[in-house]
Amino acid sequence: MNQQTHDILFRSLSDPTRRAIFERLCSEGEQTVGELTGHAGISQPAVSKHLGILKEAGLVGGRHQGRQTHYSAQRAALAPLIDWTRRMGGFWDKKLDDLENLLGRMDQ
Repeated sequence: MNQQTHDILFRSLSDPTRRAIFERLCSEGEQTVGELTGHAGISQPAVSKHLGILKEAGLVGGRHQGRQTHYSAQRAALAPLIDWTRRMGGFWDKKLDDLENLLGRMDQ
């Protein structure tokens, strides 16, 4: 995964409305724009715009049925975020272990 892909993913989830839409799709499953709009507290065009950004980041997929599109969360798209968080967690674990070792040697 390249840096640009990470940037798109992080940028798309940095907006609280988009995070709320993504979380709703994760917790409640597939929904239409109308259903999402009912909970979002913003206009349908605004929800559609946020869905477009989430879709561009690969976080949301759409399935057409009749005149409506049913959106669903694409949880696998979170893998780069999970990998990055795991790497950063490992970085700080090593730093804290090094500090603990240093403090242990200073006590002797």
